[in-house]
Amino acid sequence: MRGAALTAALLLAACAAPNETVVVLPAPDGHVGGVVLQRGDDRQVLDKPYAANQAGKATTLSAAEVKESFGPTLQSLPARPASFLLYFVTGTDELTPASKAELAKVLAAMRERPHPDVLVTGHTDTVGDMVGNDRLSAQRAERVKGFLVEIGIPVGRIRTAGRGERELLVPTADNVEEPRNRRVEISVR
Repeated sequence: MRGAALTAALLLAACAAPNETVVVLPAPDGHVGGVVLQRGDDRQVLDKPYAANQAGKATTLSAAEVKESFGPTLQSLPARPASFLLYFVTGTDELTPASKAELAKVLAAMRERPHPDVLVTGHTDTVGDMVGNDRLSAQRAERVKGFLVEIGIPVGRIRTAGRGERELLVPTADNVEEPRNRRVEISVR
């Protein structure tokens, strides 16, 4: 998403001022998108890593050239959105032993974000009634919110929601224990 947004921003700049540069940057996972530049009848497709158009001329830049030319801009971009999953013991707001270990990694990643916007969404499996599961999912979200506040994330930057058994990760029949459905999803921007 960040690479696409940067490419789109550079594309708009190129359309407005023909002396600008458009560069296709690979995503952190190596995925490469593409950009079509059209100026009058002249059409150019940039779909390779570091393919570029400089002042209307096709070229390919090296990673070092991109870093030298755009390093400060790239460094100023916000961190990529991140998602984390933590799992719970049946019928409680207590993390499983594996998720307790994972919590340390989640909190470390959160500390690296100076001004995060966080959504914590609690979920349950289908064991129990709908009202009880709604309550439990909200308790799970609030419990994780408490961990985030303890490490210094401002309470105003954290939203919580409980979804009960409405958004199952693994579809099951009613009253079926499914460990992957007993979770909290943490989305960070």
